Amino acid sequence: MAMPTENDTTPLSALHVLEYPYTRSVGPVVGRFLGGLRDRKIEGIRAKDGRVLVPPVEYDPVTSEELTDFVEVGQAGVVTTWAWVSEPRPKHPLDTPFAWALIKLDGADTALLHAIDAGDQSKMATGMRVSVRWREQTSGEIGDIACFEPETTS
Repeated sequence: MAMPTENDTTPLSALHVLEYPYTRSVGPVVGRFLGGLRDRKIEGIRAKDGRVLVPPVEYDPVTSEELTDFVEVGQAGVVTTWAWVSEPRPKHPLDTPFAWALIKLDGADTALLHAIDAGDQSKMATGMRVSVRWREQTSGEIGDIACFEPETTS
């Protein structure tokens, strides 16, 4: 490669890849939650005042006390709020229009954020009941819950 001269106006360039590769240890609380999902069960954690937090956390967000009392909660619940996604992106959990929603599962006092496959925005409503649709193969990640679906009334 020739050295640039005073009259050379070609910019110098070099390929540089900037990455932040890392792995995360989930710890005993989140690890147990994810292990439960692998086994098709959903666990929360009980605070000293009786509230059940889903997903579970290591410390009470109100009192900062350490939490260790796991509780299995239901696989159905009530939508507390939602937002419709009419054009899903490649990394979204569904490739058809869906809702992101906060879902207060039966037996829980806090809401879990997940996707609802309602088929159409007109079928979504705050207060509606939904239930889990599990992914066929589970592996211990939040995606083991493929999504939630509206419960049918008979």
